[in-house]
Amino acid sequence: MIHITRIAALCLLTAALGWAPAPLAQAQDARVKAQEELPPEPPLGLDDVPVPDDNPMTRPKVELGRLLYFEKRFSGDGKVSCATCHMPRRGFSNARQYGKGFDGRLTLRNVPTVINAAYNESQFWDGRAASLEEQAKGPILHPSEMASSEARIIRTLGAIPEYRKRFEEAFGSPGISLERVVQAIATFERTLLSGNSPFDRWKYGGDEAALPSRAKRGFEVFKSKGNCVKCHLVDEFSAPFTDDKFHNLGIGMDKKPFEAGREKITGKIKDRGKFKTPTLRHITQTAPYMHDGRFATLAEVVDFYEKGGHPNPFLDPDMKPLKLTKTEKEDLIAFMGALTGDLPEVKTPELPK
Repeated sequence: MIHITRIAALCLLTAALGWAPAPLAQAQDARVKAQEELPPEPPLGLDDVPVPDDNPMTRPKVELGRLLYFEKRFSGDGKVSCATCHMPRRGFSNARQYGKGFDGRLTLRNVPTVINAAYNESQFWDGRAASLEEQAKGPILHPSEMASSEARIIRTLGAIPEYRKRFEEAFGSPGISLERVVQAIATFERTLLSGNSPFDRWKYGGDEAALPSRAKRGFEVFKSKGNCVKCHLVDEFSAPFTDDKFHNLGIGMDKKPFEAGREKITGKIKDRGKFKTPTLRHITQTAPYMHDGRFATLAEVVDFYEKGGHPNPFLDPDMKPLKLTKTEKEDLIAFMGALTGDLPEVKTPELPK
């Protein structure tokens, strides 16, 4: 009883002084919690999220990255942000054949999804970026995409008091820089995870009813006759649906001049016409398909693979005619439709002014 009375007396005293211990304690707890490292809990079907030692995840950094992902004002014309091409409502792609950037200029490639990009060993179709941070920097500086510069970033964001405050909270010291911008954006992107799809609940969750019969048959085609699993990996513990490697399917080799692909990065002729294996997760939401966006539907993609790709001297040896039946093709497409899982809801935020 004495203990309770003392607490009550303390509350009356502190209330009279204009503050209360409970909210203060809550605020302190919130600040501590805000600064803790935060690799998100991976959903069913995914491994732990890899986080670089030099860019730990914290809540303030995630939130700053979310704002910067939608921020257009530091682009060259003030009209382009990451979300301009990697749109949440379009499976974090853009539903176009190519990206559209500064001054309406078109990029040369189809826009890869950001979903589960945290797991990629390299970024872009040709793998020219080794990290999400490096990937984020590319479009910001590219003259056909955001067409920005570090000077413009510092000038634009530095003029906004709330951004100055948020950068200090996220990084522990004052200062805005290109490096901090890309670190924050990459940190936000590491939260864009999707698993727990009908396939995951069936394979890893043991729920037989989660996957329709047609999709189960399609998975058998995927593993065996279709040989899709050779590049779109699935194991007993997780399913990234990509091998993070580069393959020549003949896409781009039918053009004049042909597309060098990975060869342009490595300088090795053996990499001619090779492009990165994309994930199949949320594949039904990220049309059109292939690095040049040439196929509008999954049926067209399956037909292309069924015929063994486009012949050329550098064609991947696994690219062979599959001789799939119409039903097998339909089952395979049904299986890919079951790879859409739970994805964090990302809405356009109100940006600092």
